[in-house]
Amino acid sequence: MDTDDLDPPRPLAGSFLGPAPAARRDLEVMGLDQLNEYIADLEAEIARARDAIARKTTARSTAEAFFKPR
Repeated sequence: MDTDDLDPPRPLAGSFLGPAPAARRDLEVMGLDQLNEYIADLEAEIARARDAIARKTTARSTAEAFFKPR
């Protein structure tokens, strides 16, 4: 067996583990329009994360109800 198969895959950039905090944008060089666009992008990403949380919460509740002892 190849030992490469034993190593866990690295997370892709933009996945739940990345990017690193050092990849944050320099806000000082951004203009007002750029800052407002950046905030809108972040708010959209927050909404996307909240939607994922809601879907996963529903799925968990459904599974717990299905497997609940009677």
